[in-house]
Amino acid sequence: MALLPIITAPDPRLKKVCAPVEAVDDEIRRLMDDMLETMYNAPGIGLAAPQVGVLKRVIVVDVAGEDEERAPLFMANPELTWVSDDDSNYEEGCLSLPEHYGDVVRPAAITVRYLDRENEIRELKAEGLLATCIQHEMDHLEGILFVDHMTALKRNMILRKLLKAKKADKPLASYATA
Repeated sequence: MALLPIITAPDPRLKKVCAPVEAVDDEIRRLMDDMLETMYNAPGIGLAAPQVGVLKRVIVVDVAGEDEERAPLFMANPELTWVSDDDSNYEEGCLSLPEHYGDVVRPAAITVRYLDRENEIRELKAEGLLATCIQHEMDHLEGILFVDHMTALKRNMILRKLLKAKKADKPLASYATA
């Protein structure tokens, strides 16, 4: 496994729509493993392939707490098959927008269909933080960042700060959860 560089906004690759994975083969499994290691190292709770410069429909997620056993999920071509009518509001952060957070409203519960690490079709019902994290990572596959769910004023303020930090080549001190 290898640590991959995480792309930070504003970077045009983060706004691209990703291509579907034909099959979860050794190459995709290696990508998933590298993404998981990168996510844990950041540290984060989710990571999408475009965040590491790979424009494929692949995400990894693990919302287990520090004192819980790790429970990674590997998903290729995830698609929502059901969303609840009830919404939840979480303060989200993102490894590609370090040190920035904002409230995002999303469906409180979902059902997602995806290809797992063994190229098997799976379906998962999720709620709470897991549902939010999966939706956040799936947004990345469509070129959508969590700030795109916020007001234009707040989004532009965050993106200007990130651009200014990038131009100054100023390292940001810590990473938010993906």
